[in-house]
Amino acid sequence: MNTPAKAPLTRQQVIDRAADLGITAERLHFFDADTVNGEQRGADGGVSATDLYDYTQLTDVALRSIREPAEGLFIAESSKIIRRAHAAGMVPRSYLTSPKWLFDLADLIAANDAPIFIGTDAAVEALTGFHLHRGALAAMHRPEMADVGQLVAKARRIVVIEDVVDHTNVGAIFRSAAAFGVDAVLVTPRCADPLYRRSIRVSMGTVFQVPWTRIEAWPAGVDALRELGFHVAALALDEDSVAIREFAADAPERTAIVFGTEGDGLRRATIAACDSTVMIPMSGGVDSLNVAAASAVACFALQTEPARAL
Repeated sequence: MNTPAKAPLTRQQVIDRAADLGITAERLHFFDADTVNGEQRGADGGVSATDLYDYTQLTDVALRSIREPAEGLFIAESSKIIRRAHAAGMVPRSYLTSPKWLFDLADLIAANDAPIFIGTDAAVEALTGFHLHRGALAAMHRPEMADVGQLVAKARRIVVIEDVVDHTNVGAIFRSAAAFGVDAVLVTPRCADPLYRRSIRVSMGTVFQVPWTRIEAWPAGVDALRELGFHVAALALDEDSVAIREFAADAPERTAIVFGTEGDGLRRATIAACDSTVMIPMSGGVDSLNVAAASAVACFALQTEPARAL
């Protein structure tokens, strides 16, 4: 026998339950599709399309990649990612959810005073451009970029990502860096944003865990890293490349390994500037790995302490 679907919570039921969990009614702002279309204010009379601006056109990668850094925000998607952002000290600007998902984050939401926008499923999809099936979104304040020297002052292993433009690959590199004990990640000026929504999601929130910043001068930044005490190794297929296991067996105390873009790999100027060139030996007729997979192999080989068994 089919179980009848539960009736959606009414506005008053949401308000009452939120109050029981320590969330005041003044923070709850309800909206519908008409609000998204700019035709009227939301159901509580206090929400306009302008109020929801942080969450508009989330599927437009080019637009959001420009807007979010310029406006000092990033979007955390799903209850799990929002929790990891909070645990890392990120500060929310607001939350966006449907009534059925609001209470999954009630303990976090009750601990701050950021506004909470609650829309019907149709309204949320019209606003963001996709069906929200991971619980909630949060617009978070983007932290200030740290100084490179300060970020790596105590680091032994760092990763540099040169011009990797695919957000999925950036997120996967961060996940490998976190898994294998990398102390910091540096991204070059043309590299994709690690705080873009997809990067964060693919990294499983480890972009909040591994310290990172942008290294603005590149490849001149290789010299700066050397001055900071790092041996800089390029991961590239080159005549002088040393196998990663051979290099790792006697790797310098402080090592920075540089990964290149998906298609062409590292720039020749970068390879020339580095102290060493290392490679991952291949077999089976395979000439190379995707940069995300290569980062996992290299970070594992260079870890300074064995990872604990899972």
